Amino acid sequence: MRDFPNALTDHLARTATTTCHAWRLTRADGLVLGFTEHDHDLEFGGTVFSAATGFRASDVESGLGLEADAATVAGAFSDAAISTDDLALGRYDGARVETFLVNWQSPDDHVLLSTRELGEVRSAGPAFAVELRSLAARLDQSRGRLYGSRCDADLGDGRCGKDISAPPYRLSGAIVAVTDEMTLIASGLGERPAGWFGNGRVRFMTGPLGGLSLDISAHAVEAGGARLDLWSPMARLPSAGDQIEVTAGCDKSFDTCRDKFDNVLNFQGFPFLPGSDFAYGYADADTVHDGRPIVP
Repeated sequence: MRDFPNALTDHLARTATTTCHAWRLTRADGLVLGFTEHDHDLEFGGTVFSAATGFRASDVESGLGLEADAATVAGAFSDAAISTDDLALGRYDGARVETFLVNWQSPDDHVLLSTRELGEVRSAGPAFAVELRSLAARLDQSRGRLYGSRCDADLGDGRCGKDISAPPYRLSGAIVAVTDEMTLIASGLGERPAGWFGNGRVRFMTGPLGGLSLDISAHAVEAGGARLDLWSPMARLPSAGDQIEVTAGCDKSFDTCRDKFDNVLNFQGFPFLPGSDFAYGYADADTVHDGRPIVP
């Protein structure tokens, strides 16, 4: 149950009201932005809610139970608020959005209506529309572990336990050339063999992609440096000389954990688990099936 301030409750009981919506957006990197559909900036809770972006919201239909609902907020791109570059670079992925009902004549009289996560973003020219998904949408995502032959930990996390913060597992380098939006040529990565950084990550320290990380699909050694092929295209092309940090990759196999990282004791998979077709693997034309044990 929402706890409405007494002053706001009394105001809503009037025939005419002076209320509007405001949104507080918190990005994964901790940046907090405020927006409102009112024609003047509002301030409460330590956040300034800007009116310069032309935000407006759609109607929301909420149901009982755990059914996920969604809302839509539309606005205009602004360098002082949400820019096309920031959206393209994924800086708003997973952002939390709080929606408030506010008495714009007395902004301290406000109530939190909902907390949602940023969903699909659609843009057209200078405008955009953002889907706000309720937290119940998380229930549609897979949770927990599955039995499998490969490790289900992330390299370097608490379950993996491998320290990859220093060479030869993490090296600093610089971009020599950008072949296309999915291929980089980098220097400073030592004499690591081909494939060492495959399935790893490259983090851009400077340049237009500064602070962002992308997954590496393949790593090859060429005369001009190390070629890093990416799984997804870069939203903006970096320049030669931009600094990067590259982390070794793991294909989650038992052999790689043993030979490359010497971390078998922390392997989080089941490499000796029989496959789904194990029960049929013994059937062939040369074996006599007379009821004797298959495994002596």
